[in-house]
Amino acid sequence: MTSKEATKSTELPARIVDRVEDRLPRTEFDSPAEYITYVMEEVLYRVEQETEDDDFEPVDEAEVKDRLKSLGYLDE
Repeated sequence: MTSKEATKSTELPARIVDRVEDRLPRTEFDSPAEYITYVMEEVLYRVEQETEDDDFEPVDEAEVKDRLKSLGYLDE
């Protein structure tokens, strides 16, 4: 993310931000925002690639939840 890039804010659960902050020392990122932006870009890229490769298919909610859990965004 460049400093000239336009940004928008969104709220995240504190538990997610806390987990990201705990991981920062083991990464190349300087802030939670940089880390979260990177993760979201990766997830969106993969989802978009699947969509392009397979044309449009309905989203499997269970699969999305499993992916979000594996990335640490959901605790259930």
